[in-house]
This record gives sequence, C-alpha cells and structure tokens, in this order.
Amino acid sequence: MKSQANTQTMKAATAAKKLGVYLPATPAEFQEGVVTRAELNELQANPPEWLVTLRENGPHPRPVVAAKLGVSIAGLARGGVTGALTTEEIEAIKDAAPEWLQKERATQAEVRKETVRIKKRNAERAES
Repeated sequence: MKSQANTQTMKAATAAKKLGVYLPATPAEFQEGVVTRAELNELQANPPEWLVTLRENGPHPRPVVAAKLGVSIAGLARGGVTGALTTEEIEAIKDAAPEWLQKERATQAEVRKETVRIKKRNAERAES
C-alpha cells in the first residue's frame, strides 16, 4: 500500500510573514485561506499584482519597516513606531531623520560590530 504525501500547508499569517507583507493589507481570499508550500513558492516566483504593489508601496510589517530604516524592531518601538508603515511614510521618517532614528541606527551599528567581533573570536578559539 502506498502512503499519500501530505501537502504541507500554513496559515495565511505565516505565509504573509514569509512573503514579507502585512497580512491585513492582503486580499480577503488570501487572509481567509491556507497556503500550501507549492502556492507559496509560486507566489515568490511569480508574484501577482497585489503582492508586487504591497512589496513596493506597503503597508509594510514591522520587520520590513525596521530593515528599511536600518534599526531593530525594538528600536522602532522605542521610537514610537508600533504599526505598519507605507513606503512613503518610511521615506518621510528617513528624510526627517529624527533623533531617535539616528540613535537607533548607531545602536544597531554597534550591535553588528559586536556580533562580528564575537564571531571572529569564536572562530579563533575553534581553530586553537
């Protein structure tokens, strides 16, 4: 007897996270359904118009907003940004360059620098 391969599915929220889009901004049929691995791969390979528009203009989820601003998600919260933002809103924040953004970018740079230092130290320890 052959066993049938189970199709791997995920909730719409998980698929939206993997696609880097804000779930409430997606079409209702996407939000209400489940997405198979094959459908997710197809969305990534050949994104429909709604997905292209969301990725370009937003609203973007917090991880994407944080990446576009060059800060951490916690840094966004410290700066008072708690929701999704459009590309236009992100650009306005970049142009205004508020003090919190400059501070959080500096903090993020220090964190990255420290991460590289620790990685290098651990590699040197592993060699000896």
